[in-house]
Amino acid sequence: MKLQFSQNNGLIPAIIQDAATNSVLMLGFMNKAAYEKTRKTKRVTFYSRSKKRLWAKGETSGNFLDVVNIRADCDSDALLIRVKPRGATCHTGVQSCFGRGANPPNTIFLETLLTLIKERKRDMPSGSYTVSLFRAGISKIGAKVTEEAQEVVKAALNEGKKRTVQETSDLLYHISVLMVAVEVKWEDVIKCLKKRRKP
Repeated sequence: MKLQFSQNNGLIPAIIQDAATNSVLMLGFMNKAAYEKTRKTKRVTFYSRSKKRLWAKGETSGNFLDVVNIRADCDSDALLIRVKPRGATCHTGVQSCFGRGANPPNTIFLETLLTLIKERKRDMPSGSYTVSLFRAGISKIGAKVTEEAQEVVKAALNEGKKRTVQETSDLLYHISVLMVAVEVKWEDVIKCLKKRRKP
């Protein structure tokens, strides 16, 4: 990736985005050295215009930004860096420097849930219910999805809204586990639904 550092005093803007939620976290600036260090360490490093030096986000607070991927824009003079944040990004203690208005829709939580389940599958921590499902295999996970779907219908028919919400939550969780087991993303499901939508 050849970037255009020749303009703006050798700096290019870098938009930082949470890879799990798509929330925009902050905007910083990088010179070539900051960019190279970010690539090498897999942690976001900026050039601080006030301190006149490289500045690793989180070097004081410990709230580092672990890099997931880096993309340049069409002119190669701006970056989009998707990260896994370790704690709050903003110095005020909130997740995004753009405030509450930058929070994504609640539906993005499903992506976050899928990410957490993937981590459980990767790390296989002891005592985890999710891990016990993966160990039991796809047939067991599928049986739980069927069971929870039946519970949703039962709640909707006889037990009211509160129980229906609870059982639907259980169903979505088990569907998410099944999706991770067979490597399906919500993006895949949404794409399929959009194809079915009539103009």
